[in-house]
Amino acid sequence: MKIILGPASQELGQKLAQIMKIPVTPVFLKTFPDGESYLRFETESLKNEDVIIVQTTSPPQDQRLLQLMLMADNAKDMEARSITAVVPYFAYSRQDKRFLPGEVFSIKTIINILAGCGVNRIVTVNAHSPSVLKTFKTPVLDLSAIPLLAEYFKTNKLVRDALSLSMGKKAISVAQEADSILHGGYDYISSKRDIATGNVTLENKPLPAKNRDVIIFDDIISSGGTMAKAVKLVKDKGARKIYAACVHPLLMGDSRKKIIENGAEEIIGTDAVPSPVSRVSIAPLLSKVLA
Repeated sequence: MKIILGPASQELGQKLAQIMKIPVTPVFLKTFPDGESYLRFETESLKNEDVIIVQTTSPPQDQRLLQLMLMADNAKDMEARSITAVVPYFAYSRQDKRFLPGEVFSIKTIINILAGCGVNRIVTVNAHSPSVLKTFKTPVLDLSAIPLLAEYFKTNKLVRDALSLSMGKKAISVAQEADSILHGGYDYISSKRDIATGNVTLENKPLPAKNRDVIIFDDIISSGGTMAKAVKLVKDKGARKIYAACVHPLLMGDSRKKIIENGAEEIIGTDAVPSPVSRVSIAPLLSKVLA
């Protein structure tokens, strides 16, 4: 078994290899003046090897997805016995159905292409809609890093008797997962998304946040607009201390600044997406299913 270090996840791939005690295959990458990627595996053979390619596909997602496809197809050409794609942040998985007539079913297309490139199995973390991933021929295993995030708060004693909140009622299981570690109770922030514009509005529902430490858990923080609104809402309800926690800290633009300015102590994320707030590694979680 070998781990191929995708350009987007080299540190995560190294951590995973250390835990699993298996060798790594570095990937040489250069970008041509026109923007095309050149990749070369620094090994002469993968014949009969079980290969794990570690490559997150956070922005620039098109480039990183194409790199993943090139690496998978190359491993197939080099006669790897099996190819597992570890894609901690799975780009386009939020487009998990046709919300409007004529829309592209993006995640179906991506999975079909990866399968054509020789991928036998995909492992991802906290996909936006995990249920749809079970409908494809290529096996997709979706793991949850929420307990790891909750354990970080507990171990580092950042909160006391913390209330765990999810973004939306449909994601209440996220708050329940966190509460199984933190034991401070859980609830959800009521939200509604406009399917045409993508804008999210929050409803001012009662929350037991007054004089409490609160952690708002989400799978992704991208523009930070919704999380900033959620932090402000909880702050206005008298919360003592508020943290934002997410698995995939994309943190586009000034999103981190917005969230802090609205009352959050800090944002805590995982290395599913490398970022300045990636304090929690998902390597132990991945190692358990890849061994």
